Amino acid sequence: MAELRTEEEQVEAIKRWWQSNGKSMLLTVAIALALVMGWKAWQQRQAAEAANASAVYQNLLESVNAALGADQDAAQLSTADHLAETLKSEYADSAYARLGALLMARLAVEQGKPDQALVELDWVLAQEPQGPQKIVAQLRKARVLGGQGKFDEALASLEGLDAGEFEASFQELKGDLLQGKGQTDEAREAYRQAMQAAETGGSRPLLQMKLDNLAVEEG
Repeated sequence: MAELRTEEEQVEAIKRWWQSNGKSMLLTVAIALALVMGWKAWQQRQAAEAANASAVYQNLLESVNAALGADQDAAQLSTADHLAETLKSEYADSAYARLGALLMARLAVEQGKPDQALVELDWVLAQEPQGPQKIVAQLRKARVLGGQGKFDEALASLEGLDAGEFEASFQELKGDLLQGKGQTDEAREAYRQAMQAAETGGSRPLLQMKLDNLAVEEG
C-alpha cells in the first residue's frame, strides 16, 4: 500500500508540474520549431534567389557579348539594359547585380559613353562591395575619369585604396594619370612600383614600354 501511495503521489506531482509548466514548455517547443522552419525557408529562398540572379547575369553576359560583336545588334543592347535593370531592382544585394553593373560600365565605355559608365560604377560603389569588386570598380572609375581628362579627380578617387593583389594595375594606372598631368618624375616612380609589384605575376611588356617611352622623351 505504501508503494501504491508513492506511485499515486508521483502521478499527482507530475500532473501538478504539467499544469504549472506544460503550456510554457509547449510554447517553447513551438517557438523552436518555428525558428528552425523559418531558418530553412530563408536558406531555401536565398538559394533560389542566387540561382535566379545567376541565370539573369548569364543572359546579360551573352547579350553584352553579342552587343559588342561585329554585328552590334541593337536588340541585344536593349535586352542587356533590361536584364541589368532586373538585377538591380530584384537582386540588388547580390554580387551578380554588381557584376552586371560592371559589365554595363564596360559596354558604355565601348559605346563611347563615359558618363553612363560612371553612373554604373558609382552604383556599384554605393552598394559598398568588399574585396576585389570594390577595387575593380574604383580602378575602372579612375580610368574612365582619366579618359575624360579629369586627372585630379581620378587620382583623388584612388586615395586610400588598398589595392592588394591589384597593386601592379593600381600603380600603372596611377602612372598613366600622373603622366597625363605632365608629372613625369612621379609617373616614372609609379611605373617602377608597378613593375616591382608585377614581378611575381609575370612580365608586362606594355608597362615596360611606358617606362622606356618616358626615358626617350627625356633623352
